[in-house]
This record gives sequence, structure tokens and C-alpha cells, in this order.
Amino acid sequence: MDYDMILLRYGEIAIKGKNRSRFEKAAYHHVKAVLAPFPRTNIIKEYGRLYVELNGEPFQDVIDVLKHIFGIVSLSPVKRAPSELEPIIETAKKLMQEMNPGPDTKFKVNARRAWKAFPHGSQDLQHLVGAPVLREFPQLKVDVHQPEIELRVEVREGSTYLFSEVIKAAGGFPLSSNGKAMLLLSGGIDSPVAGYQALRKGLEVEAIHFHSYPFTSERAKQKVLDLAQVLANYAGRIRVHLVPFTDIQTRLHQSGHENLLITLMRRAMLRISTQLAEERKAMAIVTGDSLGQVASQTLGSMNVIGRVSDLPLLRPLVAMDKEQIIRYAEQIGTYDLSILPYEDCCTLFVPKSPATNPNLNVVERVEQSIPELEQLIAAAVEGTEAIILRAGGHPDDAIVINANKGKTEHKEQQEINHNSDVPGADSTHGDWF
Repeated sequence: MDYDMILLRYGEIAIKGKNRSRFEKAAYHHVKAVLAPFPRTNIIKEYGRLYVELNGEPFQDVIDVLKHIFGIVSLSPVKRAPSELEPIIETAKKLMQEMNPGPDTKFKVNARRAWKAFPHGSQDLQHLVGAPVLREFPQLKVDVHQPEIELRVEVREGSTYLFSEVIKAAGGFPLSSNGKAMLLLSGGIDSPVAGYQALRKGLEVEAIHFHSYPFTSERAKQKVLDLAQVLANYAGRIRVHLVPFTDIQTRLHQSGHENLLITLMRRAMLRISTQLAEERKAMAIVTGDSLGQVASQTLGSMNVIGRVSDLPLLRPLVAMDKEQIIRYAEQIGTYDLSILPYEDCCTLFVPKSPATNPNLNVVERVEQSIPELEQLIAAAVEGTEAIILRAGGHPDDAIVINANKGKTEHKEQQEINHNSDVPGADSTHGDWF
């Protein structure tokens, strides 16, 4: 197929009234970010829709990227013609020829004259285009009620757009249109899916991962970055905060309260995440919790763990079962990465009988018996490293930041400055952090 443009249609944002322009602007920036690997493309904004001029870029590759844009419900590959009758008819014939309709294919022309100076009205244009197409393709059969092919013709002052195929896109809300949240990202199945769901609801997401090097390998860290890269491909870019958790995990294990270890670890993780969220001006924390899936995801455990943060805890998967979550992971492309056998920090020191209904008073007394805990948490925040991943890139090419000193180890400093403007478990511990 040889197309000139791709038409993008908005979804839920169409009903947002006075906020419409803000939502459209967010969608535009998201499209711009994910099209960075296609430098010849050009974006045209019109009321209620966007057009992407291909200018020689491979249309299928661009389609594959654009259909994952949040806030876009559908898209159509478009042929463009001068706004004159004969070129419109010839372009319509060419489009139909490329579609290669079979015998008795039900067919309809749907014309719209947006440029009122065009000499033919919408109804007349439908007949003026439809008749020569039917003569050229006698296998077509007119059916205005249930057509298999609906040839759409939009006449505008500069050009006329012709298209037929409608490709389903991601839907939801434009990226960052509903604020920013921090995603607790592990190497498991659940948390990347939770991150995708958060992105789809219009949240700008920054990921937080806790590692326990040298107890966990570099491959485990790479696995998480590969998962984050998948999310970055949807979002345009994503910032990943890598938190050193070895000292905290070791000290909690030494406290002697084995059955409470997962609860204590998660509370420490949530304290750290809350501090990072405040630094990054995020308004919520997203987790991969699925109610009842593992011992630490009972209602009692989630209640005790969540008490350490004043931020809203968003749990997109809370009512899903594991089979549903796996299907989502397969659809978004994270499943094969998630099942790679590289341990993360929560597979260390796993208790034989973790508490399923921990007592808040007991947990708080255990924490008070570790006077250096707050100091260890502060050191973990201070030692956090941030990495920015970009759509179409690779973790090896990421921008690495010392989050607290504000220094970069990558020559593309301008990418970091632009970051705020462009919106991009099966064990007993679950897949949460």
C-alpha cells in the first residue's frame, strides 16, 4: 500500500468540554515523542483530529507506533489528492485497486465537503466519485447500510483526503493529562501491566525499582530496564529510579521477625517511594497488587503496608485474576521478559510463613526497635540513580542521572530538560515493588 498520511481520531477527550484543548495538546506531545525515530514525519493539527504526513517513512512501522498512542481511539491510512474532481476520482480508483475487492463486495462512498467553495456538495460528490469507481470495479455491489468497504472522501481547501480502513488504537486518555504517578516496578508479570493501565488512564509514569546488588545480578536489573523500555515505547519516554535496597533488606532480616519480613520490606519501599514522589511532584503511587493473589496482598496486609504513605495508592489490577493479567502482559509485550528467571530483591530471605493479616501495632514496634531504619531509608533515597529511556531506543543508550547531584552521564542534556514537557510474580512476595 502507498499512503501519504495517517489520520488519528481522539476518544474520551472529545467529551471534556473546556478541557478539550489541554487534552489535545497532551495527545499532540505524545505523538511527537513517539515519532522521534521517524524524523521525516510531520504532524498537522485540526479540530478534533491529527494527521501525520509520512514523507517517505514506512507507513506500517509508523502505524505500529501510533496505534499505541493513549487518547487515540482509531486511525486510518490516507491518500491525498488535490481538491479537484478528476484527481479525486483517480485517487479513489487507485485506493480501490490497492484494496483489491473480491466479488460482490458491499461498497459505499461517504463524502464530506468541509471546504464550502468546492463546486459540488457532499451528496453530489458521493455519486460523482461512486459511479466511475463502480464502472472500474464491476465486482462491487452498492450497500449504503452495511458496506464492507466504506470509501470516505473529505474535501478540504488545501487537499482532499481519501481513506477506508479504520484501525483500532489504544483509547483511554492522553499521556500526562491526568497528572503524574510513581510506578513500583519489579521484574514480575503484574507491575508492568499496572504501569500500562496507568499510562492508558492519562498518567505520566515514573518507575521505581529496588535492587539488592550483589545479592541480585546485573541481569535482574537489565530485565527490569527492558520491561521499562517496553513502557517507554508506549509513553514516548520514561524515567526509572533505581533504589539500592541491600542494607535495608539485610537489617530487616536481622530483626528476627521472619513472618513480618515482607510487610516490613514493603513499608520501607513505600516510605522511599513517597519521598521520591514528593521530589518529582508525583501525586500517587501505582502498584501491581491483585487482591488475595499472595500473602502480602490480602486486605489486611495492604492496609498495614499502606499506612506509611499519605499519597493515594492506585492498584489497577486489584480485581483481576492471574489469567487476565497474563493476557494483558502478552498483549502489551512484557510477558516473555517477565518470565525470564532472574531473581529480584524480594526473592531473597523469603519467609516460609509470611503474615497474611499483620498487626499494625506489632509492625510499628518492630520498626521502632530498629533505630537506624530512618537513616538507612534516607541513604537509599540519596543513593538512588535515575535513568531516562526513550521510545524506540535501548536501555544501553539511556540517559543516566545522579538524581541528587543533578549531573548527567550522557551528552544529551537537552533530553532531560525536555522530560517534564513531553509525556513518555509468582513467588510468595507477589509483584508489587
